Amino acid sequence: MTTTALEGVRVIDLATVVMGPYAAQILGDLGADVIKVEAPGGDSARLAPPARHPGMGHLALNVNRNKRSVTLDLKSADGKAAFRDLVAGADILITNMRPGALDRLGVSHAELAELNPRLITCRAQGFRSDSDLADRAAYDEIVQAASGMTDIVRRATGTPSYVPTVLADKVCALTITYSVLAALVHQRATGRGQEIEVPMADTMLAFTLVEHLSGHTFVPDEASTGFHRSMAAGHAAVGTRDGWACILPYSPRNIADFFTAAGRDDLAADERFVDRTQLSRHHEELYAEIAAIAPTRTTEEWADLCAEHSIPFAPVLDLETAHEDPYVVGGGLLTEQEHPSEGGYRSIGFPVRFSETPAGMRTPTPRQGDDTADVLRELGRTEDQIAAMTDRPIEESR
Repeated sequence: MTTTALEGVRVIDLATVVMGPYAAQILGDLGADVIKVEAPGGDSARLAPPARHPGMGHLALNVNRNKRSVTLDLKSADGKAAFRDLVAGADILITNMRPGALDRLGVSHAELAELNPRLITCRAQGFRSDSDLADRAAYDEIVQAASGMTDIVRRATGTPSYVPTVLADKVCALTITYSVLAALVHQRATGRGQEIEVPMADTMLAFTLVEHLSGHTFVPDEASTGFHRSMAAGHAAVGTRDGWACILPYSPRNIADFFTAAGRDDLAADERFVDRTQLSRHHEELYAEIAAIAPTRTTEEWADLCAEHSIPFAPVLDLETAHEDPYVVGGGLLTEQEHPSEGGYRSIGFPVRFSETPAGMRTPTPRQGDDTADVLRELGRTEDQIAAMTDRPIEESR
């Protein structure tokens, strides 16, 4: 039998939408036993269309595999007691509930750690709990704005736009994942748990500043903020004769090889591109020259030319046909699966390959409450107690 990296680790997923559930799913992909605890109204991500059946929208399918779903009303005595019993045997609790809400429910880390000193509680929220913004609601766009990401887009494009993906949610999900794994190493060594706070705005600001702190890295400032290469006008995919591609000669040697191969010896020797100091002042001109040359060849011709000269290149992947792309299919990044209730669907593969402890899907996303009775039995509840706790309608919305 294949061993997974996190076999024997139990995770309680008390989170909603994308960030927390995505982090918990990654831990499930790595082999943890993940129990998703949902209120009677369910995780709102279940309602996001498109969907074939209520409560099983696309977001739910994409961030909740390798989990068991339990419906518990933490405002009821029975639900809270069952939750505390679950936590007593858990290693990790992930939540995006704010501290005040956890306190009101009686499930703060301090209270739960009395039951289980080994418990690692990871709480993610928009802003630091010791700041004046602690109680403010924060969605992905709010965090992009608060972390400077939107300002970088404005400076690059002229419009203070949001990156068109839930970037903050997903970066913070990865931050949750590596943070709880670090705490798990400490727990295994010492027998002690701890509380982890992942403030989204702080996490995204640190993420953004890696390259964009730029001249403000120095005191006094050596230059302005912003990473010029990625903010320069024309930093975009280019149109080929028959499509779109990223053609990105990166080093002066790459640039010279590219222009020589393209039949532009004049540009290969251009002083604007001969060394990194000059290049840093002329990225706009470089991008403009590449964009002007790109339509002279097909995407496949550029792919061959760039491969021959080790020049960075990629065709632009059309997501509408990603499931047919040879690279995507060959790596198992999108595979067709059969869901017990939803029928045929595409599953997003786990992108990392382990030689000894492979990760990936073991069970598809459960419907809400599918595993409530089984988990309650594991906690020692009688059939009458289970019936009393589960004999209530599941709302389709909160």
